[in-house]
Amino acid sequence: MAPAGDREGYWGPTTSTLDWCEENYTVTWYIAEFWNTVSNLIMIIPPIFGAIQSVRGGLEKRYIASYLALTVVGMGSWCFHMTLKYEMQLLDELPMIYSCCIFVYCMFECFKTKNSVNYHLLFTLVLFSLIVTTVYLKVKEPVFHQVMYGMLVFTLVVRSIYIVTWVYPWLRGLGYTSLGVFLLGFLLWNIDNIFCDSLRNFRKKVPPIISVTTQFHAWWHILTGLGSYLHILFSLYTRTLYLRYRPKVKFLFGIWPVILFEPLRKQ
Repeated sequence: MAPAGDREGYWGPTTSTLDWCEENYTVTWYIAEFWNTVSNLIMIIPPIFGAIQSVRGGLEKRYIASYLALTVVGMGSWCFHMTLKYEMQLLDELPMIYSCCIFVYCMFECFKTKNSVNYHLLFTLVLFSLIVTTVYLKVKEPVFHQVMYGMLVFTLVVRSIYIVTWVYPWLRGLGYTSLGVFLLGFLLWNIDNIFCDSLRNFRKKVPPIISVTTQFHAWWHILTGLGSYLHILFSLYTRTLYLRYRPKVKFLFGIWPVILFEPLRKQ
């Protein structure tokens, strides 16, 4: 981890148990880590439109919850990196656990009847969330949170590989793209942590436009936000295929992926 920044701004001293490699309050007095903050927009805006589309399409509430949970993660991360306060850190980290639990529920309920509820799985995931929350509030150890989050992500990866290997092989492109984008973000997150001193020294020697491209924690937000969004699309595609809809991935403005679908016509 990088040492705590020596600058203070609008939000006062840092109280979080984490400190990232971006220098504090270098862009504006009102945002502690500017690039780590604004990079969360990818987790806030697109999922809102995804939730709206899901409501209009009459999709099951768990997919609306998935989109909105990703938005909550983005908003929490925005507040955390903007302030570097411990309370806002919790608003970032705990929703990561809760959103992944929703993702897990969706993935394991892809092949059930419409609007069914698996109360046993629901109870297990709620209990897991409560235990993680209680322990993390007590121990305040970021590594514990990272391990618990990693367990959930690993579960999603295994389930996704099962689906694209044994059920819907033609979804490999979407499934593996989601995984690859997420893993690239994880790689950059580690580079940002391990080589922080070298990155900070490099930024001092290059023009600002190049310096910005080395804010790898911001890239972590962008890539994991995109990877999570693609995962929701993958889960939703799998579900609508099972329900005999006809889903298709389209690109808005030739850039941003969305799923369009229609119910199977009655014969």
